Amino acid sequence: MSGESVLQRVVRILEVFDPENVAVSVTDIAERAGLTLSTASRLVDELVEHGLLQRDRNRRVRIGVRLWELASRAAPMRGLRDAAMPFLEDLHAIVGHHVQIGVLDGTEVLFIERLSSPGAVINLTRIAGRLSLHASSSGLVLLAHAPSEFQDQIITGPLPRYTDRTITDPRALRVFLAEIRRSGVAICPGFIHDDAMGIAVPIRDRADRVVAALSVVVPREERATVLVSILQASARGVQRELGRPMSPAEMSPAETATSQVAPIQ
Repeated sequence: MSGESVLQRVVRILEVFDPENVAVSVTDIAERAGLTLSTASRLVDELVEHGLLQRDRNRRVRIGVRLWELASRAAPMRGLRDAAMPFLEDLHAIVGHHVQIGVLDGTEVLFIERLSSPGAVINLTRIAGRLSLHASSSGLVLLAHAPSEFQDQIITGPLPRYTDRTITDPRALRVFLAEIRRSGVAICPGFIHDDAMGIAVPIRDRADRVVAALSVVVPREERATVLVSILQASARGVQRELGRPMSPAEMSPAETATSQVAPIQ
C-alpha cells in the first residue's frame, strides 16, 4: 500500500499467525497480509534473521522463540499471571475441568492463562484467545464493572448469538449485568456451548478496580453454588498477592479468625 510504513507491514505479517495458523507458507502470508510476494518474502527473511520468525523443515514460517522471549519478558500481564498461577493450579486440582483468567482488551475478553485436563468439557477459549464480552462468564464480569459509556457501546452494538441461551437482548443484558454487580458472580449455563457452564468472579487490585476475571468452565449439570465459593476464595487469594487488603465482610470465617490473632511479642 502506498505510504504504508515497514512497521505496519510487519505487524500485518505477525497478525497472520493465530491458533489455527501456527505454520504458514510465505505465499499465504503475502495473501493474508495484503502484500506482494516479493515484499512478504523480504520481510519474512529479515524477521527470521532476527529470530522473530522461524522456518520449519517444510519451509513453513512460524513465530520465533525470540519473539516469544521478548513478549514474555515484558508482558504487561506478567504480574497478574504470576500472582494468579498458584491459585489457578489449586482451583484446577479441585474442579478438574477448565480454569482461566481473562482481562479486558478492546471490546473482547482476552484469556492470559488457562489450565485444562484431558476429557474436560468443551471449551472454546485458549491462552491468548478471545471471546465476546456479552457471552462469556469472564467477559460479562468485566463488562459489568466497566464504565457505563463502554457498557452502552457493547450493549447497543452487535450481540452475536452462540446458543439459544446467549443473551442478545439489550434490556435483558443490562439486567444480567446489574445482577452480576449485586451478587459478585456470573453464572452462564449454555451461553457459549450447550454442554458447558461458565462461572466467573472479579479480581480487584489494591485500588479496588476490577482488573481481571477468574473463571471455570464445567459441565452444565454441575452445581454452581459449590463452585462459586471456591472461585471466590481463589480470587481473594489472588487479590492478596496483588496487594489488595480485604475487609472482614469479604473474609471466610477462617480468614477472619486469622486476622484477629494478635502477633506474638
